Amino acid sequence: MREYIPCLDNVEAIRRLKSTERGERFERHCPEKGKGLNCLVPAPKGYRPPIPWPRSRDEVWFNNVPHTRLVEDKGGQNWISRKGKDKFKFPGGGTQFIHGADQYLNQISKMVPDITFGHHIRVVLDVGCGVASFGAYLMSRNVITMSVAPKDVHENQIQFALERGVPAMAAAFATRRLLYPSQAFDLIHCSRCRINWTRDDGILLLEVNRMLRAGGYFAWAAQPVYKHEEALEEQWEACTELHIRFSVLSEMLNLTTSLCWNLVKKEGYIAIWQKPLDNSCYLSREAGTSPPLCDPDDDPDNVWYVDLKACISRLPENGYGANVAPWPARLQIPPDRLQSIQIDSYIARKELFTAESKYWNEIVDSYVRALHWKKFQLRNVLDMRASFGGFAAAIIENQLDAWVLNVVPISGPNTLPVIYDRGLIGVMHDWCEPFDTYPRTYDFLHAAGLFSIERKRCNMSTIMLEMDRILRPGGRVYIRDSLDVMDELEDIAKAMGWRPTLRDTSEGPHASYRILTCDKRHG
Repeated sequence: MREYIPCLDNVEAIRRLKSTERGERFERHCPEKGKGLNCLVPAPKGYRPPIPWPRSRDEVWFNNVPHTRLVEDKGGQNWISRKGKDKFKFPGGGTQFIHGADQYLNQISKMVPDITFGHHIRVVLDVGCGVASFGAYLMSRNVITMSVAPKDVHENQIQFALERGVPAMAAAFATRRLLYPSQAFDLIHCSRCRINWTRDDGILLLEVNRMLRAGGYFAWAAQPVYKHEEALEEQWEACTELHIRFSVLSEMLNLTTSLCWNLVKKEGYIAIWQKPLDNSCYLSREAGTSPPLCDPDDDPDNVWYVDLKACISRLPENGYGANVAPWPARLQIPPDRLQSIQIDSYIARKELFTAESKYWNEIVDSYVRALHWKKFQLRNVLDMRASFGGFAAAIIENQLDAWVLNVVPISGPNTLPVIYDRGLIGVMHDWCEPFDTYPRTYDFLHAAGLFSIERKRCNMSTIMLEMDRILRPGGRVYIRDSLDVMDELEDIAKAMGWRPTLRDTSEGPHASYRILTCDKRHG
């Protein structure tokens, strides 16, 4: 139970699957209503407050993630090692970058000079991420990386990543869309990620294409690590379409060509493609070319339990999503895709966006000053109802050394495209179901206006129990909501062993909103 992820560890549902050959067992299979978690998940014996960032990039406490199998499997590849009895050490290597992640990142930048990390390349997806050293080392270059891997292909790699203080989620390329919007990532990276991109008419690479920003890059590294892969090494070195017409690499080249991707550079074992900026290449292909364009009425941002589609997601004819400003300017510039969000608003969207940013900046500034946030060990932050990402933007503007995963609930408008266009990361979720992360992986949970909406759909205690599961001992929760939910939330918090404090907002004691701040006790 200590590592329990309800929707990924549902053994009964996985046993009933008709097929698992496409990775179905790594997808969400949530417990039926009434059969979910109704207890507190215990911490492992000897659990300690996490080592603060940036030291946590290089070492974590053994007792917090007490698993040695990854060291046994991957120790020789410079991923992870034991340091004495009480720590794991991360040398900064990986299967692909045996000379270190920094050198590997420099190589990518040299191959394609337009890949300017922290400028035009701000938001990255790392597929099959291992312990997320790729994303960890991109942090110092002002890049935020969503590191994803299926649960337990190698034991607890996502848990290690989050313990290091690096954004990560358990997620699989299988039969459903990933929970990220279209045109989310400026760069998608796969280093020996063991995914057959060409299976089922390239349906998995089509999902990459959906999530890749217009003009964005896909970096595919296939360096052999083991002796028996020397034949693949020779193939890759001699990679011409004529020479290896029937190989996997040839299939990859054919598929990327039909996707209108441009092979910008191939060097050693790394190939980098660029996605087109518009639909012109797709529309000029011969009739009947596979894969086809998706139907015009297909919504590429509809991702909640939506099956993968063997078609090319169309880019907006108006160029929305392609024209984001460089970082850091894009954080505060209202993006084009703001106009396509379906929201009920009495004021102009740009005014709403600017007002939300100002609102959260003032609030976070007051938290920093009055509640001493810079003294908190604040690193992994979850905003449970993120809207346009104003809270996450305020964390950055106030120079807190933390990252925020912005959750957009399915019960409201889908603002995820705006969040990614700002240079932030986020995910779609239904808070009536458990979240796809390990226990104890977040330092701070922020919920503004969440419970007054979701209580119409599900039990508030169910959401609070899930919050306790994903919050580390010693972590904090801030709930900002209407007065009429606060008594019940305070009672639930006390019953779970949290220390709750009810506070007035800046509007004073007669306002209809309150703030419930909670501390989760150690042990």
